[in-house]
Amino acid sequence: MAAASSPAGSAPAGPGPEPAQLQYSLLLEHLVGERRGPRQARALDPAALGGIPAPPRSEEQKLIERVMESCGFKAALACVGGFVLGGAFGVFTAGIDTNVGFDPKDPYRTPTAKEVLKDMGQRGMSYAKNFAIVGAMFSCTECLVESYRGKSDWKNSVVSGCITGGAIGFRAGLKAGAIGCGGFAAFSAVIDYYLR
Repeated sequence: MAAASSPAGSAPAGPGPEPAQLQYSLLLEHLVGERRGPRQARALDPAALGGIPAPPRSEEQKLIERVMESCGFKAALACVGGFVLGGAFGVFTAGIDTNVGFDPKDPYRTPTAKEVLKDMGQRGMSYAKNFAIVGAMFSCTECLVESYRGKSDWKNSVVSGCITGGAIGFRAGLKAGAIGCGGFAAFSAVIDYYLR
């Protein structure tokens, strides 16, 4: 069905303004042409290509995005993840430990399955709580450092690792706090290097 032209010769009435055309030749030049490369692709301005259309977000989507980016949500997610991972790690280490269910009063007695399962559960719960606390502390500290600095880079994880490790180690003294700070900071730097 052909659109009827208006009597004044103006453009036909439609549902709205026509979107800008994406210039594929410019896009291909940055992706596979001579200007290809990670730095050039990052510097590529979508507006120069005629704009890459994105649907507008609803208020519910904006609210969910704000909640998921909050420090409280990140800390809670790290706490739950640490609890699950720590529990699995604790049960695994208890499963390969030869002293699970060991009775020092009677070293030659074979432990029952109930005793072994009880020890596995206790160790799993202990590891789960410790991992949950460390995960929540690290995640919350990293989020606060990132909010304070206004940047998202490797320095945030190193600083938050130092704060978390120092806080955990400080209970055993100043020297243990300093060692914990350095150890957690180094571990955070290595993990951040491999994940980015």
